[in-house]
Amino acid sequence: MSKLTFTPAVPTLTYERVVQQIEEAILSKEIEPGQHLPSERELMVQFSVSRPTVREALRVLQSQGLIASRPGSRSGPVVLPVSTDNLGRSFANMARIASLSLSELVQFRIVLESSACQLAAVMHNSEQLSAMRDAVERMESEAESGSGSFNRADLDFHAAVWDASHNSLLRICGEAVSGAILNVMNDQMSHADNESHEMKKVVALDRAIFDAIEAREPVAAGNAAKTAISTYFKPRLDDEGARGVEALVDPR
Repeated sequence: MSKLTFTPAVPTLTYERVVQQIEEAILSKEIEPGQHLPSERELMVQFSVSRPTVREALRVLQSQGLIASRPGSRSGPVVLPVSTDNLGRSFANMARIASLSLSELVQFRIVLESSACQLAAVMHNSEQLSAMRDAVERMESEAESGSGSFNRADLDFHAAVWDASHNSLLRICGEAVSGAILNVMNDQMSHADNESHEMKKVVALDRAIFDAIEAREPVAAGNAAKTAISTYFKPRLDDEGARGVEALVDPR
């Protein structure tokens, strides 16, 4: 039997235990949105902690978008409705940290967007389809003129797809990943030998996604998304990252 090796136990900071209990009460709806937490003094008594500890816990909860302080109010902070936008902000920050490689972001985007396109092909309504069509047509127009807002129109198209998927988690994660690699998109366009040609290539890839969604063909829409992302980003990846992309695009 091999010898087990353990690392030293690290005690949890007191304010983290306060955060955990209040967070659980909010998420379990023991405390409803619109209700107030007890005052700082009451929280100090209930948790048997100091005022700085309570204030640090409240600061963390506020940064998470779970509570909001009301200046001049004698009652405690008000509990806010839990929103997917809070998750989106947290994920966007995580997606931008240096430890996430371009390969990881691209591979994750393939997983997210192919799924979103499949759902959009089945779930979209006429308004969402119109938004996709408008974005693609703007891309086509701006590809002719070499407009600097081409990438913005491209992101608008994909945002419309995520909206049409009717899946909030796909939308917020997809937008966060796309925002994180926007600089790569801008750099790739600015260094292209023929910028207009590069734009037209991207338009053709997105047009294929749109056509499949409009035709309500989920498998074709998902495959078109995989092809589009792979074609656009694979040249920027190292060998290991490219192999990962290939495995997602064509697992045979």
